[in-house]
Amino acid sequence: MIRILLAEDDEAMRAYLSRALENAGYEVYAVDRGTMALPLLEDGEFDLLLSDIVMPEMDGIELAQRCSEVSPRTKVMFITGFAAVSLRSNREAPQAKVLSKPFHLRDLVLEVERMFEDAQSVSL
Repeated sequence: MIRILLAEDDEAMRAYLSRALENAGYEVYAVDRGTMALPLLEDGEFDLLLSDIVMPEMDGIELAQRCSEVSPRTKVMFITGFAAVSLRSNREAPQAKVLSKPFHLRDLVLEVERMFEDAQSVSL
């Protein structure tokens, strides 16, 4: 089963996304900030880090950079209402898919499925 670490500071959005991904068959661990996600990335094996970009303490870009160091196999997808934030020229963002809010849950699930098409077809 694909394991997703969701880092989203908005409680309602976090619950909404978690439920949708779990209903689609994914194992989801949800936290409300990057500083809580980092130890989980260090200790666990996650297939996907799904992170908001704008969060307190550690933003999603920094979290993704740290993820690439501690868990290089983990894929990254950003969800954000602030698409321009992901394009800051003073910081190097890791290779990641960006899904801009608002989006339909179906779109999120489809994007996650696309990221793992090869892995799922191998395991069938």
